[in-house]
Amino acid sequence: MTSELFTPLTLRSGQTLGNRIAKAAMEENMAGAGQLPDEELFGLYRRWAAGGAGLLITGNVMVHAEALTGPGGVVLDAAAPLEPFTAWAQAAKSGGGAVWMQINHPGRQVGSDMPGVVWGPSAVGVDVGKHSSRFGRPVAMTPEQIEATVARYAVTARRAEQAGFDGVEVHAAHGYLLSQFLSPLVNKRTDQWGGSLVNRARMLLDVVRAVRAAVSPGFAVAVKLNSADFQRGGFDADDARQVIAMLAPLGVDLVELSGGSYESPAMSGRPADSRTQAREAYFLDLAEDLVGTSPLPLMLTGGITRRRTAERVLDGGVAIVGMGTALAVTPDLPDRWRRDREADERLRPVTWSDKVLASAAGMAQVRHQMRRIARGSRPTPRTHPAFALIAEQRKQRRALRRYRAWLSASQDAA
Repeated sequence: MTSELFTPLTLRSGQTLGNRIAKAAMEENMAGAGQLPDEELFGLYRRWAAGGAGLLITGNVMVHAEALTGPGGVVLDAAAPLEPFTAWAQAAKSGGGAVWMQINHPGRQVGSDMPGVVWGPSAVGVDVGKHSSRFGRPVAMTPEQIEATVARYAVTARRAEQAGFDGVEVHAAHGYLLSQFLSPLVNKRTDQWGGSLVNRARMLLDVVRAVRAAVSPGFAVAVKLNSADFQRGGFDADDARQVIAMLAPLGVDLVELSGGSYESPAMSGRPADSRTQAREAYFLDLAEDLVGTSPLPLMLTGGITRRRTAERVLDGGVAIVGMGTALAVTPDLPDRWRRDREADERLRPVTWSDKVLASAAGMAQVRHQMRRIARGSRPTPRTHPAFALIAEQRKQRRALRRYRAWLSASQDAA
C-alpha cells in the first residue's frame, strides 16, 4: 500500500529525507567515560538505523559541560574529542537515513545534586510542588553569559557537522534554557532579553543565526518548539505562531512542535492543565492550527504509535511525523508500517496520581527499553514502572559520581 509516509521530503538546505518518519529525540542518559558516546549508544542507533525511519534525531547533547540535564548526558564542546561522535554518526547513518544532533542547555532544569551551574533568564526556580527541592536554585544570567552560551551552540553545531552529522536541532522546548527565555512565567527580565515576545525570543534567534553561520549551507538546522507550555499565562500557540514567523528568514529547515516542561509534562501526556488528554498525537489540534500560517515545514511529536494516526497527522498538513516512545518499544516500526503491520505491544501505562513521579517513571521505562535495544536484547514493554524508576535512580547515582569526578578533573586541567 502506498502512503505519503514513505515519500521523500526535500528541505530548504537541499537535504532530502527518504520518508516522513523521524525518530524524535529522547534523552538517553547513556554517556560513557568523559561524557562521550560509546558502544552502547552506537548499538542503539544501529538498531534504529535499520528500522526504516528517514531521520534519526539524537537525544539532547549538551553545549556546556557545567550544565547538564542529567549526569549521563553527552557533551560536545570545544574540548571534546571528535572521534566518538564520528562513530556515533556512522552508526546512525548505517541504514541509509539522515541523522541530526539535538543540541541543548538545561538552564534551570538541573538537579540540586548536580555540580556546575544552574542558570536561567531570571532567578525563578522550577515549581513542582513537594518535589521542587529536587532542582537547583537558578541565578539570572548576565549578558556575558548569554553571549557565551550562544557561542557554545555554534561551536557544538560546527563540530557536529565535522563529525558527520547531517544537521542539528536546537532545543527550545520542554522548559529548557531557550524555552525558559520564551516563557513570560520564567523570564522576568527588563532588559533586551525580557518583556515583549520579540525580546524573549532574542536568545533563540541569536542562537539560530550563530548556528547557521557556523555550518555549511547544505547542513540542516531545525528548531524544537513548544506549541504551548500548558501553564496558565505561559508561552502559548499564538506565541508559537509568531516565533515560527521570526525563524523563517534565518535559514531554518524545519520546526518540530511539542509541548510542556518539567512543571507541566505534556510531552508525556500529563499536562498541569487539561488541554491535552488525547491518547495519541497529543498536540495535533494545536499543530493543525499552526500549519495554516507556518512558512516552515512542521514536524509533530507526542504519543504517536499507529500508522493510521501518523497518516492523519500528515493529512493535517504536518510534513514529518516524529515518534519517540513507540520506537523505544518497537525499533523497526517504520518498516512494519511499510509492510502494513503494527507494533505487537505498547509500553505499560503509568497511572500514578503524582504527575511528577509518573513522568519520571515513564521516562525511566523508556530508557530501560533503550538500554535493552542497545545490548541487542528485545524490549520488555510490560516492565513495571516502579522497577524501571528504581533501576534508573541507581544508574543515575553511579553516573553522578563519574560526572563529578570528570568535571572536577576538567576544571583542574583548565
